[in-house]
Amino acid sequence: MGHIKITSTPYDDVFRTLLNDCRGLVIPLINEVFGENYTGAEEITFSQNEHFLNQQDGNEEGRVTDASFLIHSGEAKKYHLECQSSADDSMLVRFFEYDTQIALDGGEVEGGVLTVTFPHSAVLFLRHKKSTPDRMKVRMVTPGGELEYGIQVLKSQRYTVTEIFERNLLFLIPFHIFRHEKQFADYEGDAGKRRRLEEDYMELREGLEKLLEQGKISEYTKCTLIDMSNKVLGHIARNYEAVMEGVREIMGGKVLEYEAKAIRNEGIEEGKEKGLKEGIEMGLEKGLEKGMEKGIKGTVSILRKLEIPSQTIQLKIQEQYGLSQEESKKYL
Repeated sequence: MGHIKITSTPYDDVFRTLLNDCRGLVIPLINEVFGENYTGAEEITFSQNEHFLNQQDGNEEGRVTDASFLIHSGEAKKYHLECQSSADDSMLVRFFEYDTQIALDGGEVEGGVLTVTFPHSAVLFLRHKKSTPDRMKVRMVTPGGELEYGIQVLKSQRYTVTEIFERNLLFLIPFHIFRHEKQFADYEGDAGKRRRLEEDYMELREGLEKLLEQGKISEYTKCTLIDMSNKVLGHIARNYEAVMEGVREIMGGKVLEYEAKAIRNEGIEEGKEKGLKEGIEMGLEKGLEKGMEKGIKGTVSILRKLEIPSQTIQLKIQEQYGLSQEESKKYL
C-alpha cells in the first residue's frame, strides 16, 4: 500500500462535530437546501466518511467526506454534505470522486448489471462571491449518452441572525462570523464599529437562551454551538484580538473539553453512581444486579434528555457496562 494522506481543516472539524453531536440540527439544514419537509423525528444513519482514492503514482490518498448519511422517512434517502471555506473549481472534482465512492459502497450487481445510487449532494460555502452559483452540476458523457446531476449550494454569509432563527438554521451559528470577516480590520481599531458585531452576537446568544427556556434545544446543544462558534472564531480572527475578545465575552469564552460534553459526562456518571449506590445498599449479588440495572436505565434516561441518538446510546451502554448487542437493546 502506498502513502496515505488524510485531508481536513478546522472548519471541516467543526462541521463534523455538529453533525455527530447535534444531529437534530441537521434536518432543518436539509429542508433548507433540498426543499424537503422533514419533521425532525426522522432517524439519521451516518455512513463511512473516509474513502481511499487511488492516485496515478500508485499511492492512495485518504479523504474524509464531511457527511454521508441516510434519512429514514418511509423510504431512505441518501445525502452527502460538504463544508467549503471558499468556492473553487476543484470542489466539483472532489464531489464527483466522493459521490462515486458513496454510490459504489451501496452498489449491487445482479444479472450482469451494476446498479449504483448517487446521493443528494450539497455544499455549504462559508464564503462566496457574486459569481458563485446557487447550484453546480456534474455532467457525464458516456457511450450510452449524457447524464448529469446537480449539487445544491448553501451560502452561509447570506443569512442574518433573524433568518437563522426564523428558519431554525442553528447549524449555521458557528459560521456566522464569516458574515463579518471583511470588517475585521475596521472593528479592531474602532470600538464604535465593533459594537455592530457585538450586538449581532448578543442577539445570537439571547436567541439560544430563549430556545433553551422554551425547551426547544438542550443545554448540551446550546453549549456545543457556543463552543464551536469560539473554535471558528479563534481560527478566522486569530490576528484580531479585540474582535475575538468582544465576541467571546458575549458567547461565553473558551471552554475546555467543551462544557457541553462535561454536562453530558457528569450526567452519565451521576446515573451510574446512583444505580450502583442503591445496589450496594440492597446487598451482595442481588444488590449489585439491581444497581447495575438502575445505573443503565439512569444513563439511558439522561442521554435521551440530551437528545443523543438511540444508536449512540446503545453503543455507549454496551461499552460502559459490558453488554452484548442483544442485552443493550432491552434498555432502549
